Amino acid sequence: MTGTVSGSRRGGGIRRGEARAGWLFVTPAVVIVVVFLAIPILLALWVSFSDWNGFRSPLNPNVDFVGLENYAAITTEPGLDQENFGRAVRNNLWYVVFVVPLQTIVALLLAVQVNRAAIRGRGFFRTAFYFPSVTSTVAIVIVFQFLFTASGAVNAVLGFFGIDGPNWLNDASGVFHNLFAVFGVTTPPEALAQEGPLGITWWEWLAGPSVAMMTLIMLAIFTTSGTFMLLFLAGLQAIGGEIDEAARMDGAGPFRTFFSVTVPMLRPTLFTVLTLGLIGSWQVFDQIYVLGGSTAGGTIKTPAFLAYETSFEELKWGQGAAIAFILFVFIILLTLLQRWWLRERAPKGTGTPARRRRRGSAGADNVRRHEPDTVSAVVGADATDRALLTGADATEHGEPDRRERS
Repeated sequence: MTGTVSGSRRGGGIRRGEARAGWLFVTPAVVIVVVFLAIPILLALWVSFSDWNGFRSPLNPNVDFVGLENYAAITTEPGLDQENFGRAVRNNLWYVVFVVPLQTIVALLLAVQVNRAAIRGRGFFRTAFYFPSVTSTVAIVIVFQFLFTASGAVNAVLGFFGIDGPNWLNDASGVFHNLFAVFGVTTPPEALAQEGPLGITWWEWLAGPSVAMMTLIMLAIFTTSGTFMLLFLAGLQAIGGEIDEAARMDGAGPFRTFFSVTVPMLRPTLFTVLTLGLIGSWQVFDQIYVLGGSTAGGTIKTPAFLAYETSFEELKWGQGAAIAFILFVFIILLTLLQRWWLRERAPKGTGTPARRRRRGSAGADNVRRHEPDTVSAVVGADATDRALLTGADATEHGEPDRRERS
């Protein structure tokens, strides 16, 4: 008996060699991840703490460890490097603020429309909406560049209605500054003229995206909404028609059903869409690279492009790696914040969802624990009912009452 137990613990019997075979199968994937992911990340982390100039190996003895100097140069030390990083963060922040909500709303509305059973040609519309997502980004940027030039098709259409369109891709003015100018505010108040975070003034932070960046925002919504539409479509098809039918039977209209039933049930899909949109918006690079990066007064430059420019053009590889890791921290923090915001909230007085689940499990255990008493009560009630019915039947057939016979 003891020998059998000890043998089974050592992996004997038919399960002998399972662990060895499992490691054998996953070893190629582990090697690929370590060689092409883990080691480059660790090497980039070392570069961010060094003064490597891009020549020879970053591990050669001539490369010195400089600590946090690269991080301080772009975050705390006043200078051009800090201002460039601050403007890049501001540009990307406004890009995220506009792109993520708008592409999510557009994708959800498209998914609702192509999910309707009454619409004809649903397959065609699904393909048409998804097609920009699989098209080359470079090709789409070139098409948008042709459309939004000063003499492009967009300005030609606006000119037909008597509107003088801007030079879209070279206009560095912020949309909020332009809005303030309509009301006569062209210079910043004294409080907003002071220096703010990352070496730029609060007035610059409140400028909003430039007109050139708004063009890229429209491009991003056009190219990414189709992909997120498919995610929402899968979530809508998983809900089932009986849910909407039950809501209609309870008297809920289409809008109430959508916002009170459909959207809450799409919470996991919504979290996925917002997370992917947030990560993709902070990593935007290829559109900026095709347009040159420095056009429109640098108002379309993002931290991802700034890391490339600092590393490959200025040969400040340490600062470029530092920008990349700071961007990584930005994405992680904003993802955690978004997860906290979309968490499942319990109604007041009911505790957290986990506590409600534990409470429900305890209630189920109590029911199971008292199940015999409940069954006995039901059986007793059934016996009483049968006795009463039997007495009533006997009275109806003329059988004398026992009390009268006594």
